[in-house]
Amino acid sequence: MQALQLFGDRDLRLTEVEAPPPPGPGEVRVRVRAVGLNFIDVWGFRGMAFAKRRLPLTVGAEAAGEIAELGEGVEGLEAGDKVALYGAMTCGRCRACTEGRDNLCEDVGGVMGFHIDGFAREFVTMPARLVVKVPDAVSLTDAACAGIAFGTVQHMLFDNAKLEPGESILVHAGGSGIGTAAIRMAKAIGCTVYTTVGDDEKGAKAAALGADHVVNYRTERFEGEVRRLTKRKGVDVVFEHVGPDTWNGSLLCLKRGGRLVTCGSTSGVSTTMNLMQLFQQQYRITGSFGCRLANIAESLDKMADGIRPVVDTVYPLADFAQGLERLESRKVFGKILVSF
Repeated sequence: MQALQLFGDRDLRLTEVEAPPPPGPGEVRVRVRAVGLNFIDVWGFRGMAFAKRRLPLTVGAEAAGEIAELGEGVEGLEAGDKVALYGAMTCGRCRACTEGRDNLCEDVGGVMGFHIDGFAREFVTMPARLVVKVPDAVSLTDAACAGIAFGTVQHMLFDNAKLEPGESILVHAGGSGIGTAAIRMAKAIGCTVYTTVGDDEKGAKAAALGADHVVNYRTERFEGEVRRLTKRKGVDVVFEHVGPDTWNGSLLCLKRGGRLVTCGSTSGVSTTMNLMQLFQQQYRITGSFGCRLANIAESLDKMADGIRPVVDTVYPLADFAQGLERLESRKVFGKILVSF
C-alpha cells in the first residue's frame, strides 16, 4: 500500500510499504480517507521530535476513515462505519485511561506520526477502543478534524477553562485550525469573542465566523485594544497557543480571577512573567495537551449539530508536503486536509 514517510528533516516521500496485519482480538482495520494537518506535523517535518523515533516514519497524527475489517470481540462497530481516529497509542489500562483521561496515559506508546507510525497511509490496524464512530451527518473530511483540532478545543474550553454561556473570551490566531473552531464553539454558547489575526483579510473572515471584535496584531497592540474594548475590565478566558510573543499581553487581557488555557507555543518555548501579577490578580493558568476520547465524540456531535470545521485547502496525498509548507507560511485560514 502507499504511505507518506519521513526519511529525514524535511524529506517526505510517497512510498510503497507492506499492508498492516489483519486485526487481532479487539482491533479494527481502517481504510484511511482523510488526514488533518497540524503544527505537530510541522514540528516532526522539521526534525523537532522530543523523543527518539525510528526513520522512516509514516506521518499524520489526525485522521478519519472507514472500518474495513473487524477483529474478534469488537462490538458496536461494523464494516463500512465511518470513524475518527485517536492520535496517541494509549495503554487503556492505567488509572488515567480507565478514568477517561486518555491524554494523561501513564504508559503511552507515543503520538501517531510523531513518535510512531501515523495515519498517512491507505490502511491502519489499531485497537478498536481508539476509534470513535462518526455520525451520519458528518463527512469524513470534517471528521478528520476531530482527533486534534476540534478535540483539543473542546478539551481546552470546556474541560479546562470551564467556559460558560455569556462569558467573554480572547481567541488568539483566529484564522488557525483551532482558532476558527474556538470562535465557533464559543459563539455557539453565546460568548462575546475577541480574536487576534495577522491581516485584515483574515480579520474579515473571522468576523464572518462570528467574532465580535477582531484585532490585527501587526497594526495594533492586542492587549491595549482588548482592555479598551472591555473598559479595562478584561475577559473571562484567554485561549492561548502562540507562546512568548503573546503570553504577557494575554495576562494583561484577563479580568481579575480570569482563566488562561494554553496548548501551544509556536513562537518559542520559554518566557518570563510577573508572579506578583499572577497571585494578586488571582489568575488561573492551565496547560492543555491533546484531548480525551470523549472530547472527540463531543466534537463530532457538535459537527452534526452544525458547528463545522473551516477548511482552507484539501490536498491529495502526494502533495502532503505542500500542505505543511502552507501551514508553515501562516497564510492558512482554517484547516488543511489531505485526502486519499
